[in-house]
Amino acid sequence: MMPDEDLRIHYHEDMPRGARIKVIGVGGGGNNAVNRMIAANVEGVEFIAANTDVQALKSSMAPVKLQLGVKLTSGLGAGANPDVGRRAALEDSDKIIEALEGADMVFVTTGLGGGTGTGAAPVIASLASEMGALTVAVVTRPFAFEGKRRMMQAERGLQELLDAVDTVIVIPNEKLLAVAKDAGFFESFRIADDVLRQGVQGISDIITIPGIINRDFADVKTTMAGMGYAVMATGVRSGENRAREAAIAAMASPLLEAGAIDGARGILINITGSSSLKLSEVNEASTLIQDAAHEDANIIFGAVLDERLGDEVKITVIATGFRQPNADSGDRRERMLEQSGLSRGALAVEQGFVPPIQPRYVAPTPAPRVEAPVYVAPPTPPPAPPVMQTVTPPAAPLNPTFVSGAPAPAFGEPAPAFAGQTPTFSQEASIFATPPTFPTESAQNLAAAEPTELVPVPASAFDDDFFLRNRRPAEQTEPHVSNEPVFRPEIRVPTFAGHAPAEPQQNEHDELDIPAFLRRGSM
Repeated sequence: MMPDEDLRIHYHEDMPRGARIKVIGVGGGGNNAVNRMIAANVEGVEFIAANTDVQALKSSMAPVKLQLGVKLTSGLGAGANPDVGRRAALEDSDKIIEALEGADMVFVTTGLGGGTGTGAAPVIASLASEMGALTVAVVTRPFAFEGKRRMMQAERGLQELLDAVDTVIVIPNEKLLAVAKDAGFFESFRIADDVLRQGVQGISDIITIPGIINRDFADVKTTMAGMGYAVMATGVRSGENRAREAAIAAMASPLLEAGAIDGARGILINITGSSSLKLSEVNEASTLIQDAAHEDANIIFGAVLDERLGDEVKITVIATGFRQPNADSGDRRERMLEQSGLSRGALAVEQGFVPPIQPRYVAPTPAPRVEAPVYVAPPTPPPAPPVMQTVTPPAAPLNPTFVSGAPAPAFGEPAPAFAGQTPTFSQEASIFATPPTFPTESAQNLAAAEPTELVPVPASAFDDDFFLRNRRPAEQTEPHVSNEPVFRPEIRVPTFAGHAPAEPQQNEHDELDIPAFLRRGSM
């Protein structure tokens, strides 16, 4: 046996060559992204195009084409209705499973907001996950000028994707136009499709291209499996401080919707450069990224040698483990730009894409703190001067006494005038004496009186009852006779000087015992 024969290595022709990665573009936006990946010579992946619009599907450069919902849509598209796209994917689920069979990793790329991409992408991603593949969705949000309805549909589709995939990378199209404001209508969509390509290629290159510090599919799976929300970006720089500036450019990329990698639980760093790349540059770039991550983050570092880059350094960062974008990341991004001395216009990436600068996040100003109210006692008024109350004694009651004199004039006669004479009163009798009580005979006479009829009296000119009705005779009751003695006060008549008191006249009414001053002159 020849010595050289012992050193021979025999390969099996059917030996698998690493992980199988498949990229499926769903809908119009996903098909365009796949075309750009094929045009950019992205290697090591298999491309699939899926759409309900047969006309758009014919223009795809993907070797595998899937027409979804042949019976449902007849090849005319979903009409911007996500429900139609969902049912179309369910109708041809067998075709989807057959196309994805054998994949270790599946990228589902689409533009959210439409009918096929928004409705069919979650179904395809769910099927890929059930087949055991590491499923990563790379999607874009619609532009603002596409309308609020399309934006709302995109948000609902994103929530469905989060429940179906391991990791989802969201690229907001609106942020891509922050710098390229003069881009045309069709150019803006081209930029969005190119960013989708960068998202997929940045991850696939880590797996397919061997490196000095190699990172394979298992490393990517550890970082991205079941992580939910993720961000990914690539930075390319040359010249002095190229590694540091490339790391800052990656973390400031518009691909990072959160603006930085603050709070990430898993980070995959891949640095690619020529043989001129120094160890100190690699250490500086990786340290800068690790400082921005969570202290408990799982960080995987890899380095790839590629002489085609020459003086350039390319850094790809994949940060996973986000549940929602970090609100404070905008300030971190601005600080990184200031530390590196880069201008906003220096954040350029290869292949003609000029990444926009995200607007700086301004932290809300806290509301002014309101101190607790302090109770201030009102000033005590000076004591009021004492009020002197004057008590006026009540006047003594006047008890006049009539003095006997001339007889009182009869009822109806004018009283005699006495010039210059003043009547005198006696204090023996009081005008406040108890009024006299009439004898029982008066009550009997009143009770025996016959009832009288009322004279018709007009109540009112507007009253219907113009005359009052006759009063009913009152019921006659037995008068109450009291046996108690009747008090008769003694009343004296005042007398004037020179006149004798008049003698009371006797008549038939004396038996009633009526006082003389109450009797009439003629009865």
